[in-house]
Amino acid sequence: MRTSVKWINEYLSSPASASEQADVLTAVGFPCESSEPVAGDDIAQEVETTSNRGDCLSHLGLAREIAAATNRTIQLPRVNAPRSKESSSSAITVENHDPLRCPRYTARVIRGVKIGPSPAWLQQRLIAIGQIPRNNVVDCTNFVLFEYGQPSHVFDLATLRGRAIHIRSATAGEDFLPIGDGAKPIKLLGGELVIADSERPVALAGVKGGALTAVTDKTTDVVIEAASFDPVAVRRTGRSTRISSDSSYRFERGVHPSEVDEAAERLVSLILETAGGTALDGSIAAGSPLPAINTVNLRIERLLSIAGFEIAQSEIVRILTVLGFAPSVTGKIIACKIPPRRIDITREIDLIEEVVRLVGLDRVPMNDRVSIRPVGPQPAVDAVQAAKNCLAGLGYVETVSPTLISERAASAFATSAVGTLRIEDERALGEPILRPSLLASLLQSLKLNRDRGNTNVRLFEYAATFWLASQSHQERRMIGMVVGETGDAESLYRLVRGSAERVARELRGAHARIEVRAAPIGGFESVAANALDPVGYLVIDENVVGVLGLVNAKALASAGLDAPIAAAELDWALLAQGYPPTPRAQPLANSPTLDRDLSVILANNVTWAQLESTVRAAELPHLESISFVGNWRGKKIGDDRKSVTFRMDFRAADRTLRREEIDPHIARLVTILTTQLSGEIRV
Repeated sequence: MRTSVKWINEYLSSPASASEQADVLTAVGFPCESSEPVAGDDIAQEVETTSNRGDCLSHLGLAREIAAATNRTIQLPRVNAPRSKESSSSAITVENHDPLRCPRYTARVIRGVKIGPSPAWLQQRLIAIGQIPRNNVVDCTNFVLFEYGQPSHVFDLATLRGRAIHIRSATAGEDFLPIGDGAKPIKLLGGELVIADSERPVALAGVKGGALTAVTDKTTDVVIEAASFDPVAVRRTGRSTRISSDSSYRFERGVHPSEVDEAAERLVSLILETAGGTALDGSIAAGSPLPAINTVNLRIERLLSIAGFEIAQSEIVRILTVLGFAPSVTGKIIACKIPPRRIDITREIDLIEEVVRLVGLDRVPMNDRVSIRPVGPQPAVDAVQAAKNCLAGLGYVETVSPTLISERAASAFATSAVGTLRIEDERALGEPILRPSLLASLLQSLKLNRDRGNTNVRLFEYAATFWLASQSHQERRMIGMVVGETGDAESLYRLVRGSAERVARELRGAHARIEVRAAPIGGFESVAANALDPVGYLVIDENVVGVLGLVNAKALASAGLDAPIAAAELDWALLAQGYPPTPRAQPLANSPTLDRDLSVILANNVTWAQLESTVRAAELPHLESISFVGNWRGKKIGDDRKSVTFRMDFRAADRTLRREEIDPHIARLVTILTTQLSGEIRV
């Protein structure tokens, strides 16, 4: 904020030089960034304020900080605003249709003003901070804005159609002409909070006034608007219309409804002083009831314990008094009534910070040694690193990609049940969608690598995904992987499946039952599945944790890629559940295994999971493990069938098995495969 040294001194019991103001404000948390002389024997300074201190976006607010830190007192502006017998409500009506976004709206009427140049003192104050004087009425609104931090606006009463003010939402397509040199009409998108007369919007609430109702040389009667608006609503309007102002800057940081009237009365007093006229009696207020004043207790012993040095009770009370907290001491407790402008103060620790900050942070004792206690390995962190190490060992390269993607990239994942989330920010340009799946980002990275000649690439990423389901915002952390190497679809599918199973084994342990199924179980849903065909579901101990498969044509087209590409996306919370796995010790076998291979011709739609479960259901004695060996297809067995070869390992704990012991059970299994799966043993 640009400040005037003379202007700040108007509110201090004794003046402070430019260097003292700069030093004090810097010490209490408002760094002075520059200082330069301006006309009128004044000095302008740039003071940095934090986003939670909207009350210090004003000369009066900064003067309070200086007074509290330097044993001065505050001299508030004098208000002299006599009223006529005529009521403001007889000249204008106000209806607030949206008290949530406009908690308080007030209107005051002054008749008979004479528009002209502002007094020299008023022009000098505005020029010193870089403002351009317009006329006495408009200059008064700007003066109060930088004096109190309360934005306000003045309408020409004669131009308000229907002599009415409505605070409402804009309808799509409504026209609005902002005030200002060279301003052009804009069409509102709909939903913006506007101030309207009986026919049209005349101001963007909290952002900008309208040119059609602005004060001109012909104005005689004015309506003074002073209000508070929801910071989010103001910011959205500013973003959608690409209009910002000193008023919107302050509303976005919070203007309390209870602070409106004091600044409005000051504005009425200034207009009467500089432009003449007669103020009508009272004001018209519309909105929600004013919130109760919050009281926070400050324990003196707690303050001294945290500060680490002695502070006199009288000094504590003085600081709180200057800041407007109206302290009341009872024993060792100080009850403070929080001024509405201090929306940043809600707890005792906030008051402690205020006192220590203004006494001087340089008084806080510094320890020569800081003791720390190291924290042991965190399972949540170790699990991520274990998965990354595993994939890196399998030849994958980690990517770190932007969260935002284009609408085209997101279209491959959206369905009637899954919606995308858009951010309203012009900086997003052509990528305004929060990615619903990591595969969208990974496919873009794969495309970039292929364009640069990197054809054999395996990529993975661990990050968050976002989507909309049943009008509810969903956010989950996933680990995704894509394989874009040269090869046929089946080999790439096997590669990504093996990678997903290897990561699952790393995180869930050797004894977890891991398999891939063709259909989900337990109602599992995946956004990534919309971009895969076919889809396999990775199952660990009868719980689906993710999907894998070949990227379908729609997703490939959206990324500008061609087939085949294999991919997987695993839900991290489900995948890493219970990490680290509990190791199970068991003795090594003293006898060798006996292995038997079988090749069975099956229909193409019979999955490995079906075959494996059928073999296990046969409960062959001494069967220790089943493993997949390979597939074969050829004209000899027909296009609709495949030959699956698998290996069975048998072991007896107390002796070496002989083939004669296993042969009858193999014969029984052959019968089961023939009858239950319509299989044919291939010799």
